[in-house]
Amino acid sequence: MIFRQLFDSISSTYSYLLASRRGGEALIIDPVLDKVDRYLQLVRELDLRLVKAVDTHLHADHITGLGALRDKTKCITVMGEQTKADVVSMRLTDGDRLTLEGLALDVVYTPGHTDDSHSFVLPDRVFTGDTLLIRGTGRTDFPNGDARHQYESIFGRLLKLPDATLVYPAHDYKGDTVSTIGEEKAFNPRLQVKSVDEYVEIMNNLKLANPKMMDVAVPANMKVGLQQDEIARRGWGANANEALALAGRPDVALIDLRERSERERQGIIPGALHVPYPRLQENIAPGGVLHELVRSTGKRLVLYCAFGERSAMAVQAAQDEGLTSACHIEGGIDAWKRANGPLIR
Repeated sequence: MIFRQLFDSISSTYSYLLASRRGGEALIIDPVLDKVDRYLQLVRELDLRLVKAVDTHLHADHITGLGALRDKTKCITVMGEQTKADVVSMRLTDGDRLTLEGLALDVVYTPGHTDDSHSFVLPDRVFTGDTLLIRGTGRTDFPNGDARHQYESIFGRLLKLPDATLVYPAHDYKGDTVSTIGEEKAFNPRLQVKSVDEYVEIMNNLKLANPKMMDVAVPANMKVGLQQDEIARRGWGANANEALALAGRPDVALIDLRERSERERQGIIPGALHVPYPRLQENIAPGGVLHELVRSTGKRLVLYCAFGERSAMAVQAAQDEGLTSACHIEGGIDAWKRANGPLIR
């Protein structure tokens, strides 16, 4: 496995680049906007293809690199389903798996620092975001923080991982880079408590100043969605009601860009073909299945995903390949549900 731990000294943030092999798909966890060029340089040097950019939670101390990485690489942006961010391509929930070629991370909902905090687990390591830090824990005094929830996240979920599990947090302010679950059980001073009430007492009396960038970072990180106005202006978007009228027509092919786990959880529009977003380019290029489908039958491609971000990027790619009748469902399956569109499971 290719694994790189990257550091932003201004916000003391760790970001993590993972891939199963050189030349393969990669994902990055907790990217910082100011470091995006460095990440992309490293991706090029390792001959990788960035397919997913993930935030463990809505950050208050730096501006996320999710949107910039999406704009530069067409990667999928990923957060937990509780996020207050306007649009991310994929929203995960407890028990999901975050996958890419050769790797699968288990998704664990670990609220407390924020109500959208998630951790990501590989067999030998866990990426804990701001929930569990090295010899510390993430503050819980933000409006959507909760010390009791964090206690359960740590003691009920994370500390039940094997003691040898490596702990990689989103921040460290002392220069430490990695710990283990066993070390944190033994030496983390905030975990040497006998009850949840004792933990809450500690967390409620930290008296920490707000992060310097909080007033800038939080609003910015809630507005990371792809700007789709230009897609709509060019006539490449269909709202949910328009899509309802298109579904089932013999001259239309509905194309579902979501991953299998999303389809199982969110439901499927009847009659849709499944072409996962990472496989789109090969399918719309000349000789690809979708390209040949349009060429031989004249069908119009109607692309959709979970919230409209992947499909907006996909319709631009389809247009670039000469599939000029292609459009996408604005707001994705989320908007389709709100319009009472039919679904099968």
